[in-house]
Amino acid sequence: MKIVVIGGTGLIGSQLVAVLRQRGQEVLAASPNSGVNTLTGEGLAGALAGAQVVVDLANSPSFEDKAVMEFFETSGRNLLAAEAASGVRHHVALSIVGVDRMPDSGYMRAKMAQERLIKASGIPYTILRSTQFFEFMGHAADSFSDGKVLRVPPALVEPIFSDDVVAALADIVLAAPVNGILEVVHARYFGTELNDRSLVPASTPWRTGRTRFEGWLIRSASAQKA
Repeated sequence: MKIVVIGGTGLIGSQLVAVLRQRGQEVLAASPNSGVNTLTGEGLAGALAGAQVVVDLANSPSFEDKAVMEFFETSGRNLLAAEAASGVRHHVALSIVGVDRMPDSGYMRAKMAQERLIKASGIPYTILRSTQFFEFMGHAADSFSDGKVLRVPPALVEPIFSDDVVAALADIVLAAPVNGILEVVHARYFGTELNDRSLVPASTPWRTGRTRFEGWLIRSASAQKA
């Protein structure tokens, strides 16, 4: 089975490509550097030729409200049109837990627009909503600081190790489309007000990560000392 991973060289994409190849799948890691550009449409037809599954992990280079909306709408339309023309049978996308509960965030509005495009495309799909990655928690903490004072919102956060997200994605890719949304316990919340439930699943998640944050911190600290 041929699988195309859009954004296949990023944090999640590169790991997913490796895992799927280990499972014996034919995988193409697509990115602008490899000549596949979802914004312009360049290289999409050739990359998707013969593909049964496409995984969309592309992300906007800018989080400014207008720019991020233009990215996800343009990229989504180009990609889904190319998939329809190529006969792709399963579209998989990574989204964010809480994306529908934070309308003040331009990034979240753009991700919701992406989800709507997927649902309206007519292509069988599965959307995986993930909570924030362990690897991004330091950056998130930095965003709470003005350099002198650290102001942390009173919100529950249930982060997840990126490896666990990759494992969930790999299982989804190799399964039948659910034509719906699954949650696994990356939420981006810069610039939007949170409540204590904004960044955790609204109900029992489809899957929870195996790796606990405490264990990941200890392992990361040990690796830095080595």
